[in-house]
Amino acid sequence: MADFTQNRNVFIKILFVAVPVLIIIRLLFLQVFDIGGYKEAALGQAVYIKKVHPPRGIIYDRKNQVLMNNSIVYDLVVEPKKITNDFDTLFLCKLINVPIEDFRYQLKKVINKNGWQKPSSLYKNLSPSSVARLQENLYDFSGIDLIEHAERNYNFGCGGTILGYINEVSESQLKNEKYFEYQKGDYIGINGLESYYEEVLKGIPGVQYLLRDVKQRIQGPYKEGKLDSAATPGKAMQLYLDADLQKLTEKMMANKLGSAVAIDPQTGGILAFANGPSFDPTLLTGSNKGANLSKMLNDATKPLFIRAIQAKYPPGSTFKPLTALVALDEQVITADYGFPCGGGYYTCGRRIGCTHSGGGHARNLAYAIANSCNAYFCHVFRLAIDAKQYDNVHVGLQRWSQYMNSFGLGHPMGVDIPHESGGSIPDSNYFNKVYKGNWNSCNMAIIGMGQGEIELTPIQMANAMCIIANKGYYYIPHFVKAIDADSNHPMLKKYHEKKVVARIADSSFEYVRAGMQAVVDQGTGKIAKMDDVVVCAKTGTAQNERMINGQKVKLQNHSMFVAFAPRDNPKIAVAVCIENAGYGATWAGPIASLMIEQYLKDSIREKRKYLVKRMEDAKIIPNYTYILDSLDKQNAKLKAARKNRSADSIARENFLKDSLARRKDSIKADYVFRKIYNY
Repeated sequence: MADFTQNRNVFIKILFVAVPVLIIIRLLFLQVFDIGGYKEAALGQAVYIKKVHPPRGIIYDRKNQVLMNNSIVYDLVVEPKKITNDFDTLFLCKLINVPIEDFRYQLKKVINKNGWQKPSSLYKNLSPSSVARLQENLYDFSGIDLIEHAERNYNFGCGGTILGYINEVSESQLKNEKYFEYQKGDYIGINGLESYYEEVLKGIPGVQYLLRDVKQRIQGPYKEGKLDSAATPGKAMQLYLDADLQKLTEKMMANKLGSAVAIDPQTGGILAFANGPSFDPTLLTGSNKGANLSKMLNDATKPLFIRAIQAKYPPGSTFKPLTALVALDEQVITADYGFPCGGGYYTCGRRIGCTHSGGGHARNLAYAIANSCNAYFCHVFRLAIDAKQYDNVHVGLQRWSQYMNSFGLGHPMGVDIPHESGGSIPDSNYFNKVYKGNWNSCNMAIIGMGQGEIELTPIQMANAMCIIANKGYYYIPHFVKAIDADSNHPMLKKYHEKKVVARIADSSFEYVRAGMQAVVDQGTGKIAKMDDVVVCAKTGTAQNERMINGQKVKLQNHSMFVAFAPRDNPKIAVAVCIENAGYGATWAGPIASLMIEQYLKDSIREKRKYLVKRMEDAKIIPNYTYILDSLDKQNAKLKAARKNRSADSIARENFLKDSLARRKDSIKADYVFRKIYNY
């Protein structure tokens, strides 16, 4: 009995010593070594780590006018798991001026989308008065926070397709390793310069540590802000863009489909870049951004489609100077070479019409360019690809396509905004596929006059003018001149590289330039003539055909005009395309000439201001544009239905087929394409 009592006493003594020791060891691990992350969890309850979003970089035009800067806006962010039963929903709704039903609906929507754990934006871009009221009472609401971020200001109300816009980073982007630096709620550049230069514009976020009480209310800075880090603003950028020229050009392109581009040949800097139709970029800011974006995406005129770099057109007669350059360089013609055009080209067994029939209008190269003789350029194109130094026409065409590629055609040039198209330059492989290897120069003669299988973007047409202006070289067209006052920033390196084309002799360029000056002085482009500046130009009327329901339909021609000025020491090269507008000198020519005058003179002469008004007021969007858009959408739905052969999709496909058939019957080709476009 004594032994048992003695052992029990020893056990009790050991227990009294061991328990405190275990507790001390546990506390040591919890508070010093932080095994299991308990210290971090406790700190997380007491300290709120707030990400401070930096202002994005300011964007200036060539005259240091501010095109885009920032204003601070606030989003109401909710963390559902922290909302308690005593949450005063009614009071909060009064502070931010929203119906309580809408608040509950929005809260339910974000919970269904993101779950209870994740913070989510409930209301974006709160009004200043709502922000002021809520800031005074924010401590009353657990699970609610105001997150500030920069909203972009478009100070000139223009350049939407150039500048782009910002939006909250999407779920799909967050899953992409490319965007590992971003978190939910961050903003990112969408389209335009905002997207291309995101890395330098976004800045570096800061961090703010805030102390919370037991009810998770913010009490003030943690450790007096010693751990905080300031946000670093994004880098400023200066563009070559001329804001006044851009604004004028966008006004003239209103109610038109097409684009107008101006480039400084000496640098490749883009001076103006207008879409037709343009849009007010402020529509892509504020709380209605989503609704406005959806409306523009569904607009038949496609205002978000960047026609200057994405639309592909047959260049028409604006291509003839390039045809001449190749023929001169291949030495198949001289500047004195003439062609007896009698109103058309008949050598290939079919007539290719010409707008002139009087004798002598193609007596030499300069006259042929000035009078835009189709027959002349069809023939010299054939002479170039049938040249004796090549074994056959297949080799000759391949050589011609190499010329075009060196001119920056047939591939994206690398302009500094996304989604650039490369146009289309056919080569021997293309014609081998089409004609099974059995073809000759007659199959493609119309390429020499800018028709047929060739397609260029407007910016490629403008760049071609830079090449002629510079007598054989160009710089990749680009918008940004300097990043943080550094014109040698690594992102700009490729835009400083001179691209020399084909080593064509200066004399060949001079012959072509003389012909283009004659276009303005006495030919088809007199609209561009200026009293004290020598302008070189070329008009173009591009045939416009489209496949509708498997049938090729002739639509209204596109109006084209390209130019550069002055002839000596050129400072501006332009290309203007107006879809469905007829002759080049009617609409595209005046717009191009006014762009040149505005840039070189910094104003428009009083006697020419009537022309500005005429361009601004002209409405050249044919009614059939909307019908074609409707048919395109129905065809897109039909293609989507074919991807899934379920019973429902087959039924839907049959319905769409019937619908298209009825549409075709109800809108006859004569009505749509002959009667309607006579606007």
